[in-house]
Amino acid sequence: MYKGSFVALLTPFKNGQVDEAAFQSFVEWQIQQGTNGLVPCGTTGESPTLSVKEHMRVIELCIEAAQGRLPVMAGTGANATAEAIELSQMAEKAGADSLLHVTPYYNKPSQEGLYQHYKAINDAVGIPIFIYNVPGRSAVNMSLDTMKRLAELPNIAGVKDATGDLERPIEVARAIGSDFCQLTGEDGTAIPFRAAGGSGCISVTGNILPALCAEQHAAWDAGNIARAQEIQKMLIPVHKAMFCETNPCPVKYASKLMGLSTGELRLPLVEITDASKAQVQAALKGVGLLC
Repeated sequence: MYKGSFVALLTPFKNGQVDEAAFQSFVEWQIQQGTNGLVPCGTTGESPTLSVKEHMRVIELCIEAAQGRLPVMAGTGANATAEAIELSQMAEKAGADSLLHVTPYYNKPSQEGLYQHYKAINDAVGIPIFIYNVPGRSAVNMSLDTMKRLAELPNIAGVKDATGDLERPIEVARAIGSDFCQLTGEDGTAIPFRAAGGSGCISVTGNILPALCAEQHAAWDAGNIARAQEIQKMLIPVHKAMFCETNPCPVKYASKLMGLSTGELRLPLVEITDASKAQVQAALKGVGLLC
């Protein structure tokens, strides 16, 4: 189930509110384009700026639009364990297939604190949980030993690895085993990560190039390594453009150019600079998305 291109879905806004119709149309487009899985309410979905009510509504809208055609991995992470549990239980009740939990940010828990946080969530739900290890945003890096301990719990199914360390998936597989699912959170490492034993990518670029992102993983799985590498090379300028400023600001701008959303952001995020806009436009033209 957890293989290929899972897209970290952006959340469309209109006049300060979640644009529900645009979001569900966007989910349907993702499905038609061949995306392998849907991840609402992650960082790309601007989850830190969503109220609890909005957070759950976006997850519900995604599940409703997907209609069981694709797995929905709901982002329900929080730096307060009680809030993370509340969101997780609500998402499970709504029909999410699995949960994505970021390592708690700002409060910088110890390794034991990380373990107890995820164990509490594990004990409160009955669906798979994916650890989102992103030290660049959360200021903590889960150790291999902590991840190994967590993998022994019944609901801890895998990791979204955004460390950028391509030795890490090999070390994780050696320590935990190949049944522990590893997805990269870095678009630029999608194919190298597969070569290191990963099973896919939770993608930002997939918001605007879902078919091509899915195709590169399908090519890899079919043993067509040359095609997978060719697509990876094509996508590198786009990946770089999507992170020329803080995610999801560039991809929101790209989605506006493509007519997928208004491009509206919520403070403290703001529209990207003119120089960054030029980079995004050039990247989109390079893959034929803009004339």
